[in-house]
Amino acid sequence: MNYKISYDTWDKKEIRSINNVIKSGNYSMGENVKKFERAFSKKIGVKYSVMTNSGSSANLIGVASQFFLSKNNLKRGDEVLVPALGWSTTYSPLGQYGLRLKIIDISLDDLNIDFEKLKKAISKKTKMICVVNLLGIPCNLAGIRELCDINNIILYEDNCESLGASLNNNNKTGTYGDFSTHSFFFSHHISTIEGGMVSTNNFEVYNILKCLRAHGWTRDLDVDSKISKKFSKDFESSYKFLLPGYNVRPNEINAAIGLEQIKKLDNMIKIRRKNLAIFQKYFLNDDRFIIPKTIHKSSSFAFPIILKENNKNERNTIFKRLKENKIEHRLIAGGNFTLHPHTKFYDFKIYKSLKNADKAHKNGFCVGNSSINLSKEIKFLYDILK
Repeated sequence: MNYKISYDTWDKKEIRSINNVIKSGNYSMGENVKKFERAFSKKIGVKYSVMTNSGSSANLIGVASQFFLSKNNLKRGDEVLVPALGWSTTYSPLGQYGLRLKIIDISLDDLNIDFEKLKKAISKKTKMICVVNLLGIPCNLAGIRELCDINNIILYEDNCESLGASLNNNNKTGTYGDFSTHSFFFSHHISTIEGGMVSTNNFEVYNILKCLRAHGWTRDLDVDSKISKKFSKDFESSYKFLLPGYNVRPNEINAAIGLEQIKKLDNMIKIRRKNLAIFQKYFLNDDRFIIPKTIHKSSSFAFPIILKENNKNERNTIFKRLKENKIEHRLIAGGNFTLHPHTKFYDFKIYKSLKNADKAHKNGFCVGNSSINLSKEIKFLYDILK
């Protein structure tokens, strides 16, 4: 048996959508991108979405957008609170834009930022909070949104691993941030080969994102955009550069695939949740492991497992057994941010301690979930780890 981290979710419809784009001869960002952005916004319940070429690019222009707001904008040196556990490019734009990171430990209950520690870590210098809905598991988004509103703090919601998840009030993840980011990489809940999205309910942020996505120019902006008062659709305005932008545009093939994948999302999440229930049946009450609880409605990106005892040899023995039995495995997300060499390029400090993130990094790993029935693979995994 070959238990993979991820599996293909395409069928003839995605292949047909690719062929239709090829037949059209229109490959660069166009109508399919606009249609997918609208369909995605409607699906998760936000006003605006801007597609990019990856989730990492979505993080980049999302963070960048907050520096160009007409009011309450970020500045270099501002403090941002971040979880210790996440992916590298959750943090990269924060460092690249000169923000000072305060690293907060996670809770082992859900592997997300510890809400009680987060509350205590807020200071007068805090201008933004970054949260990551890790591995399909929602943070305490309602509580964090309230903290941000009370303290006039920007909320950056990295939802790249949790599309389709929701809180118990049925509000979806990816709808709580001042901007929220999503990824459509092969192993994620939907796949457009490569691709990402930034979502927001703020019209100004929406137009800043569109500007930053495509060179910083005015061409894609709405006529009533707040970021260019004298904007018009004449020739000269199409080549006016307002902001120091990038080229992180998607193409029409990415978007055409996305239009087919988004139709399947509900059913794919349903299957992932069935797999999660099977995984929890075997592992949740096993005294050897720490398994995150289902506090909200997870979209179950992967199955994280943490050894209770600090025994490096035991984890290495497990890794050897998994490899011998062709069970793919990896770190939980990118592990503890502070345990990687890249930290020398960041201005950061640790809030108190990161003992839980250390445990997840040194004692933890995860195996894959997907939108196919994995009951045999999960039982095989359990038998291997007995």
